[in-house]
Amino acid sequence: MFSLARPVNITLEIRKSRFIACVEPIADRASAQARVNELRAEHPDSTHVCWALLAGGHSAAVDDGEPSGTAGRPMLEVLRHQQLDGVLATVVRYYGGIKLGAGGLMRAYTDAVAQALQQAEKVAHIPTLLVLCELPYAHESSARHLLAQLEGELLEVRHGSGVQLHLRLPATAAEELHRQLLAITRGDMTWQPRS
Repeated sequence: MFSLARPVNITLEIRKSRFIACVEPIADRASAQARVNELRAEHPDSTHVCWALLAGGHSAAVDDGEPSGTAGRPMLEVLRHQQLDGVLATVVRYYGGIKLGAGGLMRAYTDAVAQALQQAEKVAHIPTLLVLCELPYAHESSARHLLAQLEGELLEVRHGSGVQLHLRLPATAAEELHRQLLAITRGDMTWQPRS
């Protein structure tokens, strides 16, 4: 499986309609939805913001008002065909006044995503794991240091009776972090993987 090194944008004009395609690495559905909302805000006059997602076993194909099956599904099939994961494909369409028909729409959305992917740098996809970890205050700085060493990301911190850390880290590093935190805290912690 592959992901992408960085976002790639391209613009196609087909029979006076403008299609702005972006393919980009993304961690999960919530991040994808947030990105789509950003695009809607950036392009308030666009006719459609269609998108497809493959991320950690979750997929989505959204036509956003185009005829059913003419946008999101063809875009998703391009991602699947390229063996991608952790990738969001979006296409912002500005309608140019000429109807393309179902076949024309499917080709336009497929071509937009495929052309963006031709310019994208593929990288090996490393699955990530979300974890909720709670431990005593005395071990917070050690946990942060270990997380950084293992190339993890601290998503949120909550302080209560202990410190709750919401983490995202490479699945391959999760076991090592768990083992080291157990040793440091002498077992005084909770570790809950999230889906």
